[in-house]
Amino acid sequence: MKSLQRQTQRILDEAKSDEIEVIVQMPSQRVEPLRLARAAGEALARRRLSLSPRDVLPEPYKASPPRAQTETASMHALMGRAAAEALGLAQIQKIGSSPIKALERNSIVQTVLSRMTQPATKSGGPKPRPGRFWTSSSILLSLKKDELKNLTDELPNIQSVSPNRRLVLPPTKESKPLALEQSELLVSTWGLEYSEALAAWGAFGTRGKGVTIGLLDTGVDDTHPDLADRIAKWAEFDGKGARIDGSKPHDSDEHGTHCAGTLVGGRTSGRCIGMAPEAKLAAALVLNGEHGGTDAQVLAGIDWIVESKADVLSLSLGGLVMDVETPSTYTEAILTCLEVGVPVVAAIGNEGHQTTGSPGNDLFALSVGAIDHQGRVAGFSGGRTQIIRESEYIAAKYLPLAYSKPDLSAPGVAVLSSVPDGKWKSLNGTSMATPHVAGAIALLLSATSIREKEEGTRRAFVIQDLITGSVDDAGESGQDHRYGFGTLNVLRAIDVARQRGY
Repeated sequence: MKSLQRQTQRILDEAKSDEIEVIVQMPSQRVEPLRLARAAGEALARRRLSLSPRDVLPEPYKASPPRAQTETASMHALMGRAAAEALGLAQIQKIGSSPIKALERNSIVQTVLSRMTQPATKSGGPKPRPGRFWTSSSILLSLKKDELKNLTDELPNIQSVSPNRRLVLPPTKESKPLALEQSELLVSTWGLEYSEALAAWGAFGTRGKGVTIGLLDTGVDDTHPDLADRIAKWAEFDGKGARIDGSKPHDSDEHGTHCAGTLVGGRTSGRCIGMAPEAKLAAALVLNGEHGGTDAQVLAGIDWIVESKADVLSLSLGGLVMDVETPSTYTEAILTCLEVGVPVVAAIGNEGHQTTGSPGNDLFALSVGAIDHQGRVAGFSGGRTQIIRESEYIAAKYLPLAYSKPDLSAPGVAVLSSVPDGKWKSLNGTSMATPHVAGAIALLLSATSIREKEEGTRRAFVIQDLITGSVDDAGESGQDHRYGFGTLNVLRAIDVARQRGY
């Protein structure tokens, strides 16, 4: 209640006009997110004192394990695999949509929705229906100041109210090709070599076949020779979260095509650029080039990714957050992804030490910082301690909950990948590091039996624990603000997974 009042007053104080576009989120009606969040609270409390990434690794797989393991910082082990059977997608979608329908019965909301869908002119057609985002049980509303105040007074059970932020295109910088790649690494980019992707291909004979990676970005140029036949599904969304009918794959900038190349790109340039070149993409345009995007676009994209049954989601996007208190805009949507077994890999941001971006700083996102080819953290890479003061998810005994970000780091400096018009560029950014990790997850899934042996949140957490727990330890002992737990090593992640019965 106090949190809702603070959110509302802050939005009112910062509003520059009488009408404000906000995302109103209702409380979750699903049991599983509450259960897994409580397990996460305990795991994170243990992680504060962990001095090795190996403390995060999951327990060996057993067909009938105990309900929970208690001597570990692994989220998967603390949940236990003997919990209630995972719900199907249709059930989860129905439960997530139910609170939105209840909100729409409110008289204030009905008035606002009627106004939002009226034709702009007498001769014009109706405006697009405002976004409804079932993964987060939220809706986009254009409220006048008095309507916002009256709505939150009238419905104190609203979970959160947040502005529909404008998200700018993540800042990146083109760099010169590395001399190392020109003289020594003739087969692949340095990122694939450093993260042991090439070794994983050879050791396990897999390159991501049968895995679908979700990508929300500026779009993808599907005509690029390194991305031929890689786009399995496509969608585009506007700033209010409405899907644009008839859209065909394209890139409104070059950012999305670059990320796509690091995920699934081929070897047309003469150099392997993709971590999982046999995987497929479910790609959506949620950032419109230099104009950027909105939280509503991204939330709509997350709905679509879950409906598309992707195996992992890559988010090289976000908005700078200066407060240490973590915004809750994406928490429920990320929890929904986890409930259907989809880890959410997100960039931590490019504004440097003691800054982060949302959704990368969310407690449940697998957040990624950037390193260079010498294993040094990039100066632009973000990271700090975040705080959750109030939460319907985390048990009261763990609040306020302080936790560190990022979770791990990956190659993000002078990363060579595809850009539109059949070209290639070397770019810097945590945006470039993120697809290395998402691509590593695709390799992990294609080389193991995780999808056959685990489902729902248990699958998502065993993946995250394996990726995080198998890193090459770097920086301070345990998790720090620069490296997280360490640097990506997909070969070890697969090896550990197989040793533990996957």
